[in-house]
Amino acid sequence: MSETPEWYNFQEDICNYFRSLGATAETNVSIQGVRTTHDIDILVKTKFLGHDILWIVEAKKWKSKVNKLQVLGLRTIVEDVGADRGFIISENGFQSGAIDSAKNTNVQLTTYENFKQVTKESIQSGVIQVYKDRLILLETRYWSHSKKIRRKYSLRGEIWDYPVDFSGHSLMLTAQMAISSAMDNEYPIDLETHSAEKRGNLIANNFQELTNWLNLNLNFLDEKILKAEIEMIKNGDFNPELFSRAENELPINLIANKISATIKSPKKLK
Repeated sequence: MSETPEWYNFQEDICNYFRSLGATAETNVSIQGVRTTHDIDILVKTKFLGHDILWIVEAKKWKSKVNKLQVLGLRTIVEDVGADRGFIISENGFQSGAIDSAKNTNVQLTTYENFKQVTKESIQSGVIQVYKDRLILLETRYWSHSKKIRRKYSLRGEIWDYPVDFSGHSLMLTAQMAISSAMDNEYPIDLETHSAEKRGNLIANNFQELTNWLNLNLNFLDEKILKAEIEMIKNGDFNPELFSRAENELPINLIANKISATIKSPKKLK
């Protein structure tokens, strides 16, 4: 049995990398453009902030450097299919003519390692920011209700009731710490909320597992607050203290920042 060609493995590695980020990716795809059909190495589809994104990736595991004609060819394909961006990933670099042809265009020339670093940071930081913004909104709603009201409508528990059925405070703290760890690319991430009511796994080993957990738990928290607020309105208890605070002034973030600083600088403990 013959071994799998190196170019094939190279192409599949890149495709699997995109899948690990939560994108849809396929190899050896034929795609219809305005003028003609194009055969491409890797087609990547994803969604960011509500917008569909289409990338075309050409994987070149060549012994020689990529030349100008390859860049011009990809530019034509990107334009014809209306892709957001095109990439040529080369193991052995690019000729000067290729580099000049890619300047000021939506075609990027890169190595695989650099490509992974740049796209991973770009995509993940954007996604994490969306979750971070949503968590801030949920925190604002949660803390707008008094401790007495939060306790009455089962949004919080007491330490002496451990384990509590549900604690919005604990869930938000876990989410905040998880987001902080993800921004520093520190995996695995502990997702224990110390509440009897749980959603998802207790450990995130990668970015995809973390986003799955955040989806489940921020939806869960949103639902708990909404149901509690509906009951408050029915009972005449809905009287939130609306306030506007900077992100770092929210109670949960003050706690998370303090814990994070302690974890990263354990020598400061006395």
